[in-house]
Amino acid sequence: MDYTYADIAKMIDHSLLNPTLTDRQLEEGCRLAVDYDVASVCILPYCLKRCAEILAGSTVKASTTIGFPHGGHATVVKVAETLQALRDGGQELDMVVNISKVLSGDWDYVRGDLAAVIEPTHAHGQKVKVIFENCYLNDDQKIRLCEICTSLGADWVKTSTGYGTGGATMEDLKLMRAHCPDHVQVKAAGGVRDLDTLLEVRRIGVTRAGATRTAEILDECQRRLAAAGQ
Repeated sequence: MDYTYADIAKMIDHSLLNPTLTDRQLEEGCRLAVDYDVASVCILPYCLKRCAEILAGSTVKASTTIGFPHGGHATVVKVAETLQALRDGGQELDMVVNISKVLSGDWDYVRGDLAAVIEPTHAHGQKVKVIFENCYLNDDQKIRLCEICTSLGADWVKTSTGYGTGGATMEDLKLMRAHCPDHVQVKAAGGVRDLDTLLEVRRIGVTRAGATRTAEILDECQRRLAAAGQ
C-alpha cells in the first residue's frame, strides 16, 4: 500500500458541527479525535475553547467555522467570530463565502469579505479554509473563487459545508485542484463517508476531508494495513 496510517489520519478533519450535539457528545468527539490522532477537530464555535483544552498536548488542531453555514453574516460579524475563535485557541478556521454575493457577481465584496477573515488569522499564525458551497455555483464562479483565494493566500479551498443541497463531487475537486496552485490545498466535505472514497480523493490531490465517520474510516484503514503486514 502506498500510504501509512498517519497519512490517512492526518487527512481527516473530524466534524462536530451537527447542531443537535450535546456538550457531552462534543467533548467525547474531541477525545475520539485525539485517540485516532487525526488532523483537526472542526467544532461548533461556542465549544472551541473547551476543545482546545482537550486537544492540548496532542498533534490534533482545534478548528471552528466562520459565517457558518450560509456565509451570509455581515463581514464585521465574521471578523468578530474570527477574533473570538483565535482567542479561544482556534488554529484552523473554516469560513463560508457570501454565497449571495458570489451569485450576484459582486466580486469586490467577496474579496473584501474573505480578506477580512484571512488577514487577521494569518497575522495570528493560523490558517483559513474557504468554503465555496459548490452545490449552488457554476464552474465559472468556482474558478473565480479559486483565483481570489489564491491571490489572498488562503490555505485551503473547500467544497461544501455539508449542510447544503450537495457535497463534494469528484468533478468539483478536480476543477478546484486544477485552478489553484500547489500551495493552496483542497478539502473535500460532505460525501467522504468511507476509506475508499477518502483514498479516491487523495489520488487527485485532496489533502483534507471533513468526516463524521472518522472511527469507521480509520478502523478500516488499520485493518487493511494489518492485513498487508504494514
